[in-house]
Amino acid sequence: MADLLASLNPLQREAVQHTEGPLLLLSGAGSGKTRVITHRIAYLLRYHHISPLNILAVTFTNKAAGVMQSRLDELVGESTTKQLWAATFHATCARILRRNIEQLGYSRSFTIYDTMDQITLIREILKAFQMREEQSNPKAVLSHISRAKNDFVTPERSVEQADGYFEECVARIYPVYQTYLRENNALDFDDLIMLTVGLFDSCPDVLEYYQNKFQFILVDEYQDTNRSQYLFVHALAQ
Repeated sequence: MADLLASLNPLQREAVQHTEGPLLLLSGAGSGKTRVITHRIAYLLRYHHISPLNILAVTFTNKAAGVMQSRLDELVGESTTKQLWAATFHATCARILRRNIEQLGYSRSFTIYDTMDQITLIREILKAFQMREEQSNPKAVLSHISRAKNDFVTPERSVEQADGYFEECVARIYPVYQTYLRENNALDFDDLIMLTVGLFDSCPDVLEYYQNKFQFILVDEYQDTNRSQYLFVHALAQ
């Protein structure tokens, strides 16, 4: 244990050794947040004999997830790291959906649309509605839909909340856009989290499985979570 904790300052050590109940760690840039997360995982594995299969660590970017995984490789070994769920929110939710999305009426072989796919689809919908791109820029429309999904606003609610010409245009496009995705067994990046939360809401047995599986949940940069990400973590941590 001394070797694992030797590189930590007293507050970091206290956080790493905290194993019961929730813990919020406030710290500035470059103060060792990733070090605390990876050392806490190693501590749980080594001294509390928690299975790596029962630990979830989520972060925001692929780069941050890569750093976390490489540090865990050094601390616990690559074979153990591979058993952990340590990835971005989107990758974590994609993994859940590949296993359980059939309960939402999709096939597990769903396609994930990239930005160009999304823009092309928005343009087709604008053309069908005879809307001019000068008034409803596809990128702006897509950004608005993305924001709605991050706030966990459904197409139906977007219609109710629309205020002003542009938002009313988006409120017309959003449900058609979503219907097209569903009919083509496709998801966009934001759907990965939103649909996972929807899966948890509509399938209590699926939620219970993952609640039991993830005994420890570690979230990097928690203050940056949007509503959909918050609902995802909150559901698992109940």
